[in-house]
Amino acid sequence: MSKSGKPLHDTCEIFCYDEDKVNRVSSILEQEALAPVANIFKALSDQTRLKIAYALVQEDELCVCDVANIINATMATTSHHLRHLRNLGIAKSRKDGKLVFYSLDDEHVKMLVTTAVIHGKEVANRGGEKIK
Repeated sequence: MSKSGKPLHDTCEIFCYDEDKVNRVSSILEQEALAPVANIFKALSDQTRLKIAYALVQEDELCVCDVANIINATMATTSHHLRHLRNLGIAKSRKDGKLVFYSLDDEHVKMLVTTAVIHGKEVANRGGEKIK
């Protein structure tokens, strides 16, 4: 029962588990280095950095000035976010004269960002939690 007296429907009523499944999945998880993956999701959990990444899905390459205007932020703030995305392997940069251009690191990142945006729309359309 919840605090309101309503039954909980998102938890088991008894504790039991499938030992074979638990052992198999635990073994797989132990072999994976998931910290870098968690860092990618942490970086993209910031709405500004996600906007930047999504902008870079729309255009293959943008200079820092373009990104600053797109997200309506200062050059310093924009550079900070772009540097963070670069350091985590989400974006890459190249200098051309006095300009620095950014792009997403590879197709995996594009797919990840695109898939997340599509999924977010689906969740919103079926009445999922809306967080600003």
